[in-house]
Amino acid sequence: MAKDNRDILAVLKSELNFLEQGGYAKNKHNAWRPIFLFEDSPTCLNYNDQSRPYPCKDCVLLQLLPPERRSEGVPCRYIVLNEEGQTIEGLYRTATQPELEWGFMKWLRTTIKRLEKARNMLGDRRNQVPRTDDKAYQPRTC
Repeated sequence: MAKDNRDILAVLKSELNFLEQGGYAKNKHNAWRPIFLFEDSPTCLNYNDQSRPYPCKDCVLLQLLPPERRSEGVPCRYIVLNEEGQTIEGLYRTATQPELEWGFMKWLRTTIKRLEKARNMLGDRRNQVPRTDDKAYQPRTC
């Protein structure tokens, strides 16, 4: 597979829908291990494929990460979810599954709103995510 050219806004809306429909709770095929956000949903390029044939470096979600985190083994775990700098990886260590999913849902909703607003201002340029070093970019919580 070449570079992931999916529309980032559509991907995040699909992820939110998956979460709201209980997609992670329904995920029984890996009952022996914890559920991983993004990785255990259809959002992941390697969803339901244990051989992981597609490199994370090709994923559309990479643009949501600070550049220094894009080379992590599973980079989507290092998406910053709130102003306190909590990441999905950090919440795996400190939160319960409901707390993790709630924080993730808040981040998804906030990010979707921010991207929709930015897209409206930019004239609907697909996959155009405001740079994280831009002073106008401020991750916000609900």
